[in-house]
Amino acid sequence: MGVKINLSQGYVEASARRLHGAEIHLEIPSVTGTENLMMAATLAKGTTVIKNAAMEPEVGDLARFLTAMGAQIEGIDSEILTIHGVPELFPTSYAIMSDRIEAGTYMAAAAITKGEVTLTNAPVPHLTAVMGKFTEAGVRLSAEPGRITVHPGGSLHGVDVRTLPYPGFPTDMQAQFMALMSVARGAAVITETIFENRFMHVSELRRLGADITVSGNHAIVRGRRHLQGAPVMATDLRASASLIVAGLAAAGTTEVHRVYHLDRGYANLTQKLTKLGARIKRMPA
Repeated sequence: MGVKINLSQGYVEASARRLHGAEIHLEIPSVTGTENLMMAATLAKGTTVIKNAAMEPEVGDLARFLTAMGAQIEGIDSEILTIHGVPELFPTSYAIMSDRIEAGTYMAAAAITKGEVTLTNAPVPHLTAVMGKFTEAGVRLSAEPGRITVHPGGSLHGVDVRTLPYPGFPTDMQAQFMALMSVARGAAVITETIFENRFMHVSELRRLGADITVSGNHAIVRGRRHLQGAPVMATDLRASASLIVAGLAAAGTTEVHRVYHLDRGYANLTQKLTKLGARIKRMPA
């Protein structure tokens, strides 16, 4: 697309007089890669074709937002996106889709505490894989358009999970599901196929008493009846969420440090959980 890229002292420096269209084939269907290329292409000169594009619903939602601003994008929600560059974009009003990972996290929190929680404005069609695994694990769910309810009374048991690009089980729900499996009967094998080194939360869950063994991109979780509160350290956004989910079910007090990661993906998490009855407080840094 005409960009000159230089790596200098740990920084990526990019410059261009004017972007131009190009045909780009992604080796893996990267969500962030697809979104950045699509945004760049909207104002580039000529036509850009992105092949093996990510098909996560957030990508399609961004494409529809850009289209509402005057972008010309073909193939939305498919693996081939064709973007015809336009001179400029225009202001618009647009309602973005609900966050399916936030919804899944609250489902995990309800399931691990055996509570009853109803999620309104939930993106039900985009949570099929997540709801399927929760149901397979014994979580009692009911769903209707825009609404999911987690019911108490289910008996948790270990279920294997393999992360996959959409519409498969999302990698961003892997850590939260692992927390849930840590108190389920039997064993579960969680296989991470999307990101390397995304089991950093395992050592922290172990501090809470979880029985988890990592072998390559597999984590074997042997459920225990109880977890025990302890000081833990968050390493990223979803790890933060998984430790809070686990802490809700752990006996005693759990302190989660470096929770600033949470702000990237959750709005008012502690307030929402408090309204549901959780005893949780965010301390000033």
